Amino acid sequence: MNGDSKASSEYEDVLRQLRDLAEPSNIAGMARYGISTVGALGVSMPKLRGMAKRIGSRHGLALELWDSGLHEARILAALIAEPGMTDRAMMESWVRQFDSWDVCDQVCASLFRFAKPAYEVIPDWTVHKEEFVRRAGFVMIAALAVHDKKSKDEVFLGFFPLIEKQAGDNRNYVKKAVSWAVRQMGKRDLRLREECIRLAERLREQGSPSARWIASDVIRELDSDKVLARLEAKRARASV
Repeated sequence: MNGDSKASSEYEDVLRQLRDLAEPSNIAGMARYGISTVGALGVSMPKLRGMAKRIGSRHGLALELWDSGLHEARILAALIAEPGMTDRAMMESWVRQFDSWDVCDQVCASLFRFAKPAYEVIPDWTVHKEEFVRRAGFVMIAALAVHDKKSKDEVFLGFFPLIEKQAGDNRNYVKKAVSWAVRQMGKRDLRLREECIRLAERLREQGSPSARWIASDVIRELDSDKVLARLEAKRARASV
């Protein structure tokens, strides 16, 4: 933990606030959705976001909250940590402590995608044996596909070999993240949509249960009239 006395005092205060907001009745619902309830208080995401807004960016405090091991404290840590101070060593430390899909997704989407090493961790994490580390690699692709508006299609096409290599991983949290990554890439523009549908067709031919599931999930969404209409409208706006 950070040795700063002011930060430590604030840390204790934040933990008290989290415990005051605890809703034990929510914990059973978390378990039904496959969320780890170890160290969980049952604090809702809207309340955590409200706390983060009041606290603001506090990197030292975020490190203390992460080290607490409390489920909601770790999500709050991701919301108040500073991306500019989030280096590769910190990312590697945190990712190996993921024990629940929601913590994984919130940390990747709220913090890691903004950090300088965001793209460089993907090739390593997507081949890591640990389920939540591998999931994190594909969640990073999904998050960057949605939010990084500047990168060219080629950046995302470069992830296709990683997708094809790991599509046979039948672990639930991995295969769902792989599908998520492909679907989000395919919703960036018409070209990527077509390429992602072709990718899904190749995955189907792999024959494994997880690859077939991913392929069906991807094609179901990207081949929908809703997605196609949105991307055609996006292209039309860009050409004006």
